Amino acid sequence: MSIFKYMIFTSGVLLSACDTPPKNVPQAKQQLALGSQGQCQKYSGLPLDWQKQPEAGMVKIPGGTFQIGNNESYSEERSLYKSERKVSDFWMDATEVTNAQFQSFVDATGYVTEAEQQGEAAVFIPPQQQVRELGWWSLTKGANWKQPWGANSTRKIQPNEPVRMVTLKDAIAYADWLGRELPSEEQWEYAAKGFSKHRDVSADLDHINANVWQGEFPYQNDNKDGYVDVAPVGCYEANGFGLYDMIGNVWEYTNSPFTGTHDDHMGMHQLNTHQMPSFNQYTIKGGSFLCASNYCMRYRASARHAQEVDLGISHVGFRTIKNIK
Repeated sequence: MSIFKYMIFTSGVLLSACDTPPKNVPQAKQQLALGSQGQCQKYSGLPLDWQKQPEAGMVKIPGGTFQIGNNESYSEERSLYKSERKVSDFWMDATEVTNAQFQSFVDATGYVTEAEQQGEAAVFIPPQQQVRELGWWSLTKGANWKQPWGANSTRKIQPNEPVRMVTLKDAIAYADWLGRELPSEEQWEYAAKGFSKHRDVSADLDHINANVWQGEFPYQNDNKDGYVDVAPVGCYEANGFGLYDMIGNVWEYTNSPFTGTHDDHMGMHQLNTHQMPSFNQYTIKGGSFLCASNYCMRYRASARHAQEVDLGISHVGFRTIKNIK
């Protein structure tokens, strides 16, 4: 039994803008037609030439150097000794993997996710009264990527929403099916920072540019962005690389184990495409619709958090990459 599930069982709670790019940089093709509320609502969830072109739905990210981490924020984000990192060119999904894309994977392979096999997943339940720390989470029977709110919910997932309730193993299986990988933390953060020269890139709470929590978490959701839960992918403008929702909506898996600060795990191996997780916790990035100014505040490119590899949960999804050799 994982630490996360043990806490649920024993106590009823559980853990847990960028600059304009130069003209010669490849941008997300307008085939996705995303970047506004009207456009994202119309999106089918499947990019043009899906399963016909190897890089369908992806953007080519030009390599470069950047400063990893944020020494002015949470302790696990610090990088004091080797903050400059170099990243080579790679392709990256323009959006988080959608329910429609994951459905095509399941249809083609018959894959059954870990949450489906386990018969439960962690669901965020907005508290109606005062609860103790982390009491807004519940291990819910029947919750999985098809039913993120549990088996008894009448709510239905939409094909253009990010898939969630998937584990690291599930994400790797999907990426492997397409001949892709999960990004390393360095690749993910570099892509999220786009062409910004700042050490960090954050959601703008005054001029809403990401799906994050507005109000006092977890009791007051002002819902200024119109979404009390996940939003369809691509409802906000892309960053400098042409990537959508790198901040907010759902946390995203990387193939990097999570151990302490950046300095603590320098040299730690990354997970290869065909490998299964060898650590219990891996790094997730970008924050989610549950990150608020009074709690979490990890709706930033430098933010990072640990995620148990075998737990499906309401606010974690992923996107894939292809390394250019």
